[in-house]
Amino acid sequence: MAQAVLPREPGRGGIVVPSRGRRRVSEETVAGWTAISPWVVGFLIFTLGPLIASIYFSFTSYDMLRSPRWVGLENYRRLIFDDALLPKALANTFIYALMHVPLHVVTALGVALLLNEARQMQGFFRTIFYLPSMTPAVATAYLWILILNPNDGLVNRGLRFLNLPAPGWTTDPDWTKATIVVSQIWAFGGAMIIYLAALKGVPQDLYEAAKLDGANAWQRFRGVTLPMISGATFFIATISTISSLNVFTQGYVMFDSRGGPENSALFVVMYLFRRAFENFQMGYAAAIAWLLFLIILVVTLIQFRFSKRWVYYEAGET
Repeated sequence: MAQAVLPREPGRGGIVVPSRGRRRVSEETVAGWTAISPWVVGFLIFTLGPLIASIYFSFTSYDMLRSPRWVGLENYRRLIFDDALLPKALANTFIYALMHVPLHVVTALGVALLLNEARQMQGFFRTIFYLPSMTPAVATAYLWILILNPNDGLVNRGLRFLNLPAPGWTTDPDWTKATIVVSQIWAFGGAMIIYLAALKGVPQDLYEAAKLDGANAWQRFRGVTLPMISGATFFIATISTISSLNVFTQGYVMFDSRGGPENSALFVVMYLFRRAFENFQMGYAAAIAWLLFLIILVVTLIQFRFSKRWVYYEAGET
């Protein structure tokens, strides 16, 4: 049987169609890369470039006035063995994260549960609760400095009126981290919206089945609601942990880079800022940044590892 021979001349059939298809794909690809080229250029210049530069600087002695001088692992050795303030900054950061993350999750979930049950004006209350998340962090910090002023702040005036002890929110080392937690905890709007979306996705027939089995409100919450929104809880807890370990603005505005009384509010990023922009030790600051990155990476991996024990997915994966 004779084999068909594809035409070689231009036309609608034969081998010309694939070449036109390849040409069309090539044109679409070029158009796509052209469209995203501003983002690509910005990423290379403002993200990837500084990232690679910081890795290099972490192995150098660099003060921005002279050329970087290669010192190898000396910055990391000093960080781990010789730096007296870094352990304090790390301890403060972890204590703050342990205080802030659970309160952030519980507050956002509680408000989301209330809004989910609201029958009227839900949009209004959702907006009201979300507004603090849109307030600039610096403005929020100054507002809470006034509210928590130990002498004539609104909170302490109310406590004294009730004949209760008035803490030194910004002057007592035992209260400085709590002060920052209080000033941060009201910005739960983003987590609240995520929880609201998760609650809307819980199948109502599960609640009906639990009621038929005699489950009360707490048992339905523990046995139905919490497992079904565990994915949202894991996401919020992970993001909140990363954010808490990177805390800077509130602490810096309230206590500047000195970290408050007895360095009780000195966090790792604040210490990094002090080394970089006050002492001009850019190489050492870069080493602190990469040490913090490794710590956050380890903490996040641990969270992912333990999430398999309590995060429920509808597909059956845990």
